[in-house]
Amino acid sequence: MSSVHDEVVTSSQPWLHEHGTEIQEFGTVRLFPLGLSRDTRMYSCQRLNRVLADAQMLHALYKKHHWLMRGPTFYQLHLLLDKHAGEQLALIDTVAERVQTLGGVAVGDPRHAAEITQVPRPPDGVEKVPAMLSRLLEAHEIILNDAHDAAKRTAELGDDGTNDVLVSNVIRTGELQAWFLAEHLVDTPLVHT
Repeated sequence: MSSVHDEVVTSSQPWLHEHGTEIQEFGTVRLFPLGLSRDTRMYSCQRLNRVLADAQMLHALYKKHHWLMRGPTFYQLHLLLDKHAGEQLALIDTVAERVQTLGGVAVGDPRHAAEITQVPRPPDGVEKVPAMLSRLLEAHEIILNDAHDAAKRTAELGDDGTNDVLVSNVIRTGELQAWFLAEHLVDTPLVHT
């Protein structure tokens, strides 16, 4: 004899307008068997989420400036900024997954990221090209300063995985991208007459 609960109801109708309750709050960590204390994982998640929010803003700046680029180096900078945006997107995913690996909650909503970022908001309009590039460099410097400090502190706490993500991904990618941008701000003629 089967009951109503034993029957599986199948339907091709999507479940629309579903809203659930929050099952883990931002700023908390779940217990995972990672060989790291709760306090270490909490600290690492806090630092990574700050870097993550800043990297999301940097990615958005790269896309904005990619679209709004002007002038004789338009094509080269348009392509470079899009390439850097793609690299930032991959970095964002790596950092977010590290937060999740530690049992935390990665900052994923851009409105939330905007609340905790240290990267200043740019004007809504178009700036001159050197100003756009300088703004990107300033965002990189904010992230790099934070990442260097976070890498040192997470290493001291024994969180080698977070240290590796910060050094191998955030710092190395950021330094290389900053170098490429800075070279575009050197005032040298394209051709000598």
